[in-house]
Amino acid sequence: MIRVLLADDQALIRGGFRALLDAEDDLEVVAEAANGEQAVALALEHRPDVVLVDIQMPVMDGIEATRRIAADERLSGTHVVILTNYGLDEYVVDAMRAGAGGFLVKDTEPADLLQGVRVAARGDALLSPAITRRLIGEYVARRPGPAAEGLEVLTNREREVVALVARGLSNDEIAAHMVISPTTAKTHVSRAMTKLRARDRAQLVVFAYESGLVTPRRGGMGADH
Repeated sequence: MIRVLLADDQALIRGGFRALLDAEDDLEVVAEAANGEQAVALALEHRPDVVLVDIQMPVMDGIEATRRIAADERLSGTHVVILTNYGLDEYVVDAMRAGAGGFLVKDTEPADLLQGVRVAARGDALLSPAITRRLIGEYVARRPGPAAEGLEVLTNREREVVALVARGLSNDEIAAHMVISPTTAKTHVSRAMTKLRARDRAQLVVFAYESGLVTPRRGGMGADH
């Protein structure tokens, strides 16, 4: 059973999500929060697998709530998914840097939302290749800064794998690209995450761009160095 915490200041939105999620045999809504502060407290109380967090909430916004949940070692098994009305808005990258594992647009198809929750519960990033390139491309263009450290701890193989993750490839796609088994690809990804202290694949994506391992090209396409 995948346990879910809903955090949104609109009761109607929460009610809709609860009805959708609770109708599934493998999903259960364990609590609802109307603001970020409640979300953090309820996450600690219930230790959910997934927290669906609205970005704009009173008392404490979704980005700060995400940051606190992601930073708490007691919640290492909890994955945050950002809910947004606008798709790729200015807050999404901030939320990912704070520790969110991906995001969903509120008007997404019900089947996609349910699948998204299941994917997040596994610890996989909720980012399609197109969204990844556009998201990080905009981030890099908007906020150029000092390169992230950490490349030196990765082997050449691990660097290649992280670059492919940043391009939005799944473990199976990475395996096919590198002509290795899916299990080996997963091992490389896991080792890179451990070395870089990344909570999930989304943070590997951010790292890849911040370190210069991958750079955005015109049109938001990613290319590894």
